[in-house]
Amino acid sequence: MGRLLQIEFIKLWNNRASKVLIVSYFIILTSIALIAAIKFDIGPVKFHLAEIGIFNFPYIWHFNTFVTAFFKLFLAIVIVSMMANEYSNKTIKQNLIDGLSKKEFILSKFLTVLSFAAISTVFVFVVSLILGLVYSDFNELSIIFSDLEFVLAFFIKLVGFFSFCLFLGILVKRSAFALGFLILWQISEGIIRGLMRWKLFDGDTTERVMAFFPLQSMFNLIKEPITRLEAVQTVADQVGESIELDYYVHWYEFLIVLVWTFIFIYLSYALLKKRDL
Repeated sequence: MGRLLQIEFIKLWNNRASKVLIVSYFIILTSIALIAAIKFDIGPVKFHLAEIGIFNFPYIWHFNTFVTAFFKLFLAIVIVSMMANEYSNKTIKQNLIDGLSKKEFILSKFLTVLSFAAISTVFVFVVSLILGLVYSDFNELSIIFSDLEFVLAFFIKLVGFFSFCLFLGILVKRSAFALGFLILWQISEGIIRGLMRWKLFDGDTTERVMAFFPLQSMFNLIKEPITRLEAVQTVADQVGESIELDYYVHWYEFLIVLVWTFIFIYLSYALLKKRDL
């Protein structure tokens, strides 16, 4: 496995575009710390973003994993480009000639997906821990290390999404078309949701059905954290509104994404096995 990973990282690091995207991605993940510096004064009103509680433990695990998940598109581009380059440079054929089996080839790509997801997760965990230790009002160990299921959800979400991108890269062979297909899939899920709600189900039933779709199931792992913020809850109470949402991660949401991950990797292998390279 180490040999397979080494081969993949050598390929990626020798590709300038991939190198720039990977470095840019981790710089952006680190730059979330700059949110803490946002402050401005409007007359007598002084606003400091770090002071409204977004970096409080354990809320920070929810907030940071939700926000940083949006930057996963950087690595999605790397993954689909990785597959496009295998076809355009004919390295896939050369790897197979050199003795790498198709199963080992897919395994090497999946190990790359796991590595990207794991490194991203560790990165976000460390940045969040540092920000929390600096800005959080709560520093008891029991509070600091509660709600860590959001960090696990972040990892599973990235693995599922990158596996989908890997499948699209193998299916389409061209990075631009693969990314276009990804956007089209996202739009299609939105259209299907609208049609189901319009013609078939009420809102709750529609969301329960949509939870089984690949991209929506990945999104559901980490729900939006804004309405969970204490300041937002306080404002809602003052205007007579009550916000009661389920923000937490459930075992069946993990299971759905893991099943999709298995499906995408299996389809990638089946597609490669069927093709005459």
